[in-house]
Amino acid sequence: MSDGALSQDEIDALLAGVDSGSYGGGGDAAASEDDRKTIQNFLSGTTGGMAGNLSTQTGAQVSVKGPDVTWETRDSFLGVLPDTVTVIKADYISGFPGDHIFLMGEDTAKAAAALMNKEENIELDEMAMSMIGEIISQTVGSQITELTNKTGNKSIASSPPEAAKVPKAAAALPGGNFLAAAYDVDLGDGVPHRLWEVFGGTVAGGIAQALTGGSTPRANPGMGASAGGMGGAGNMRGMGGASAGGMMGGIMPSNLQSVQFPNLMSPSPTAHEQANIGLIMDVFMEMTVELGRTRKLIKEILSMGEGTIIELDKLAGEPVDILVNHKLIAKGEVVVIDENFGVRVTEIVSPNERLSDMN
Repeated sequence: MSDGALSQDEIDALLAGVDSGSYGGGGDAAASEDDRKTIQNFLSGTTGGMAGNLSTQTGAQVSVKGPDVTWETRDSFLGVLPDTVTVIKADYISGFPGDHIFLMGEDTAKAAAALMNKEENIELDEMAMSMIGEIISQTVGSQITELTNKTGNKSIASSPPEAAKVPKAAAALPGGNFLAAAYDVDLGDGVPHRLWEVFGGTVAGGIAQALTGGSTPRANPGMGASAGGMGGAGNMRGMGGASAGGMMGGIMPSNLQSVQFPNLMSPSPTAHEQANIGLIMDVFMEMTVELGRTRKLIKEILSMGEGTIIELDKLAGEPVDILVNHKLIAKGEVVVIDENFGVRVTEIVSPNERLSDMN
């Protein structure tokens, strides 16, 4: 800034809400290392729960060690992956929104699915992918519970895990630098298995800052901040034909702050409302899962016998309805867990829909 105007790097940093000396070029190594250590310490405390979930779902005595957490780029991370991987996408949609995925080798995915389905030489078909997704769903649920307890942030949520087998080059990894946690998993088969968990840079920074008492997520470490998401720094110069430096007179405002956006989620219940809800927390409610319905004449019902097929009003593969006290609250898909049927929730019915249904 020798001529009183902002450089391009400083403009980009200003638009990203970070200091131009942090996270770009060589990056703020101390901050990046602090985030890595914070995430590693947190994940190390969740391995017991992960092993317990895996043991329950597979019926095997599972142990999990690690994780070893490192900052990676796409190129460096692809170098440690097997040629074919099962990628389970479970992005955070609130709390710390952004990329969050799990990866495992083909042999590990087959071994876990075989244990869950009590079947040897299993193929990684749609049913196997569903079972792998269920494993990760339980793991993510436990992590979110732990994150909520440690940070007090009750808005943390993730999308339903989606699993797919792909060549490693086709894996949808986060852009820039990201954190990769490598777990060593023993499924009781005498074969070493590895599971990777990947956090996008902004997700990792947000979680790390929340765990250490902060509130505003950091920028993505190791990435040069970019103004591309705001129309590009070049467009800033095009506003009135002036550069950003000219608009600010070459002075960096001392009171510059990141933009704060209002929370678009539903407002949190008040203490009074929480107390009222607490009074009924131990009340049992009937929950049912409805595969479909149909209407039959009395003579058709009376003529039913063993082997009669009843055609329902839903197509094969459609989500099933989840009802509480006969009121629709959610939709889901059928899964098999240890020879029992279960339902994974895929959609929560909005309050407006529930009210209109009641009317």
